[in-house]
Amino acid sequence: MPLHVPPAPAPALRSVLTALSSPTAVRDARTPSLLRAQGPASAELPLPVHVLDRITPDGETSTTLAGWRFLIRTGDRAVAAADTVLTADGWAFSRFFEGPYITSTELALRQAETMTQPYQPRLLSVPGLYMLALWLHGDTEADGAAGVPAPTDLLVPLAPAPPGIAAHRPHRVTDLLPVLTHRVTPTRLLGSPA
Repeated sequence: MPLHVPPAPAPALRSVLTALSSPTAVRDARTPSLLRAQGPASAELPLPVHVLDRITPDGETSTTLAGWRFLIRTGDRAVAAADTVLTADGWAFSRFFEGPYITSTELALRQAETMTQPYQPRLLSVPGLYMLALWLHGDTEADGAAGVPAPTDLLVPLAPAPPGIAAHRPHRVTDLLPVLTHRVTPTRLLGSPA
């Protein structure tokens, strides 16, 4: 079943395309894969990045939209990603980066495309566990920039996942949140020293 990728704000996409066309931005990015890339690069698969702000023992959550992430492709593979953030002046390019989450995100998206139910893909960051997950939201018409994980949504931890949590294995939110609740204290979740 095809994924229903939410549309990114046009200024966010424009800021990434402008950065991609800037030799200085690409050179200063310290992303060897992007520097070595042959041929034109494109920004694809915009995913809203939400941060899990709060999780309670009874499963209540709150999230904050941190930005939009675009996979940067050359040819048939992603070589980097670009993040955008919302500033007082609107959406702005933040950074290019590479690493294991790029490949892991691509793999998780390919796995999600084989599922029978349609989903809207998002990313969910759990800072207290240094965990990033593909969040497959069941409401494909929802605003990708808003909302919290629904009980029937799926979370697919990306590699590298925290110890004891299998990467690339889809979990219903109702199954994974209790595991996270026991591992993350409220202060760790907010990024404060424990």
